[in-house]
Amino acid sequence: MSAVRFDADDPLNGLELGERPEPEVPEGWTTVTVKAASLNHHDLWSLRGVGLRTEQLPMILGCDAAGVDEDGNEVIVHAVIGDPDRGGGDETLDPKRSLLSERHPGTFAEKVAVPRRNLVPKPKELSFEEAACLPTAWLTAYRMLFDKSGLQPGSTILVQGAGGGVATALIALGAAAGYRVWATSRSEAKRKRALELGADAVFESGARLPERVDGVMETVGQATWAHSVKSLRPGGRIVTCGATTGQQPGAELNRVFFTQLSVVGSTMGTRDQLVRLARFLAVTGTRPPIDRVLPLSEARQGLAAMAAGDLFGKIVLTV
Repeated sequence: MSAVRFDADDPLNGLELGERPEPEVPEGWTTVTVKAASLNHHDLWSLRGVGLRTEQLPMILGCDAAGVDEDGNEVIVHAVIGDPDRGGGDETLDPKRSLLSERHPGTFAEKVAVPRRNLVPKPKELSFEEAACLPTAWLTAYRMLFDKSGLQPGSTILVQGAGGGVATALIALGAAAGYRVWATSRSEAKRKRALELGADAVFESGARLPERVDGVMETVGQATWAHSVKSLRPGGRIVTCGATTGQQPGAELNRVFFTQLSVVGSTMGTRDQLVRLARFLAVTGTRPPIDRVLPLSEARQGLAAMAAGDLFGKIVLTV
């Protein structure tokens, strides 16, 4: 599968299913036979031309995968291609870092080439489909909640936009770890699903809350930003990882400084955090909600559903 042209208004115009050569394997890299891969909004942004140049086409899409390495081990692929030394011990802070499908072919293929250090053992308790959900959305949520938020279990967090991969991961992880989780959505059906996933309370998007929260987990951006700022207690914190509805909200600076709020950015997570996330799921029994599983040949259907917001949880492709 490859993106062969860019179309910001209709990204699926750039999607084609086709044959590509076997992946090149530089020194220090290896290949993984892909069993399952999951979709992310990153794939739609790539089809719009964000992070890619025309001369890089055709590019195989996909950041996330679980499969079998050359030695027959079941593994999860860490999607961040970076050098921890250049990032002060954190590959996500490497100024030269990238994700699979940005500079190197991605995971929507029978095989993917990755650095050896990017392989993480897949716990036997997780299926390939469940494991394939972890490297981007679930790892992002793990880092937001347990690293960047600075909040302890028992704290109240607000998750904006229940339904997407990161948001559903935040609800499930927060509930499993003992946070009081509130969630918002415009959809009554998604609010109901959020309660089933472990949310303590759900609200319509923009609704006045019963009380202010300790932290807000932001994945939506412009459409929910003002509500996120107004929902925080004095001294509270917003952790933001995305801006699917726009990156230029009103800053609400008066409220930020007067109530001494913190705004923290978070992107992906480290290999070690992916190891701990997989272990957390194996131990607690928490599992990613999977909206649907499709064969690779039907990836267009999955991407169309994601573009329309017609999903709850992750869409997984099997190879």
